Amino acid sequence: MDVRETVESLARENIKVHCLALGCVDLTSAPGKMTMQILSAVAEFERDLLVERTQAGLRRAKADGQKLGRPLAVKTNADVQRLKEKDLTQSAVAAELGIGIATVKRHWNKGYDV
Repeated sequence: MDVRETVESLARENIKVHCLALGCVDLTSAPGKMTMQILSAVAEFERDLLVERTQAGLRRAKADGQKLGRPLAVKTNADVQRLKEKDLTQSAVAAELGIGIATVKRHWNKGYDV
């Protein structure tokens, strides 16, 4: 869609766009517009197929009982909790563990029962 809009915008300014990958087809001409529409339809079809396959894969994984999403960082959480109990600040915990402050904040109030 972006390419089509760009080509149309350039055509309004009397600028011709030639696609070298398609044998120098002038995308502002009638055959070029048709070619662009066909390629756009194929791209949309491919995108829709990808979405359908992804959704089907997620449904299949859920049906098989697989847990989806980010894996639990049990060790990191335990390390953060251990250092929190020693009354270290979040910044000190991050420095001690060599992890980012955002990671520490994510685990800070979770407790041990992750």
